[in-house]
Amino acid sequence: MLEKQRTIKNPVTLSGVGLHTGNKSNMTFKPAPENSGIIFKRIDLPGSPEIPADIDHVIDISRGTTIAKEGAEVHTVEHVLASIMGSEIDNIVVELDSNEPPIMDGSAKDYVETLKAAEIVEQNAKRDYLIIEDTVHYHDDVNNVDIVALPLKDDFRISVMVDYNNPALGVQHTGLFNLHKEFEKEFAPSRTFCFLSEIEFLIEQGLIKGGDLNNAIVIVDKEANKEELEILKKQNRNW
Repeated sequence: MLEKQRTIKNPVTLSGVGLHTGNKSNMTFKPAPENSGIIFKRIDLPGSPEIPADIDHVIDISRGTTIAKEGAEVHTVEHVLASIMGSEIDNIVVELDSNEPPIMDGSAKDYVETLKAAEIVEQNAKRDYLIIEDTVHYHDDVNNVDIVALPLKDDFRISVMVDYNNPALGVQHTGLFNLHKEFEKEFAPSRTFCFLSEIEFLIEQGLIKGGDLNNAIVIVDKEANKEELEILKKQNRNW
């Protein structure tokens, strides 16, 4: 496990559209001082407000994670955060000129490659690890979700299983046992997906305005005739 905190050496920029808002977005990763954590900065708003990427600033988890502070919001931050944590970066500023990061191909792959190109550097301050000493169990009756954290000395592992009760996908499970060796190759390329049966609902909810078949996988879980597909295309010009 790493002993020292890390940041990036050089600013780097990615451009594209937001998955849910459809807004054009330029996102720049910048170096940050020790102990500053991950900060999102909305440079398109007066005063360029900053939003810490922590649980205290999460305001919505509807088909994506939204963080906010004093009215400034950033939507769909999960892939960006995954790329930063998967690259084992502790301190970084994520500047945006819009309210959502560019979705790219729907995975974290482009973010990870861009962070590597920025050159990850070690800082002087030591890392402060969260140590799980007792089993922690969270259960959500409504969504049938369980999260369990177990003690594991000097290591970090994740096991995940999902079951959407949809025969088109079935039960999916995977595990991460070495962050440094496995994240970039096996997890960063994982792409956003949805079921064909969900698309109309998502559009009605004002979501996936920037979604298309280049940045999301659509799992066909129902038969759809040409007329239905044409309606979906009209509702969202990208499909």
